[in-house]
This record gives sequence, structure tokens and C-alpha cells, in this order.
Amino acid sequence: MLHKGQCHCGAVKFEFEGDEIRSGLRCNCSICIRKAALMTEYAVAPDAITISAEADALATYTFGSGVAQHHFCNRCGIYTFHQTVRQPGHYRINIGCLDGVDSIQMPYKVFDGASLL
Repeated sequence: MLHKGQCHCGAVKFEFEGDEIRSGLRCNCSICIRKAALMTEYAVAPDAITISAEADALATYTFGSGVAQHHFCNRCGIYTFHQTVRQPGHYRINIGCLDGVDSIQMPYKVFDGASLL
């Protein structure tokens, strides 16, 4: 199914093909603990996602090995998606940014990302 999403101000928009989202994933690494976002359980292949952003709106933060690329809107500060450390180039999406998906009561699994660092 086609999923569409955006940051809070709309400067970063994206869409991707993927399964229906019924549950999410949280990570316990140092950045994910602080942003507390619920992410898609599955990683999205680079050819399955289309990203559009206004000039200079999409920013990237990296740390540690630099493999994981954490993307956020440079205007409103919302984390939209990241490229994963286990599947470089593939994306996990912030479910809270998706249109029509309620992440508040969604069940989730926990990934032990802290042990990877």
C-alpha cells in the first residue's frame, strides 16, 4: 500500500510502498531513547521511497560509526526517517509522521540498538 507522510511544517514530504502498519519498533540506542519515536518495523528499500524537500529543509545527523543517517526537518525539527545501521541505505520511518496512521496506542517491539555501539 502507498503511505504518505511529512514533517510538522510540510517542508519535508515522502511516500513509500509498504505493508499496512499495525505495530511499530522502538530502539534503545542513545539517540532513539531521546527522540522516543515509533518507527516502522520493516525497513523501506531506497527504490521504494520518494522524498521531496524544500531547499535546505532536510538535515542529517550521524554519530558513532556514521552508518546510520538520521534525517529531520531543519525548519520544524521533526525526525521523519533514518537510514539504518543494519541495512545501510534502507529507511525506517517515523510512524507519527504518516498520514492516517495512529501511533499513540500502537503496539511495538524494542530493538537493542544500544548493544550495537
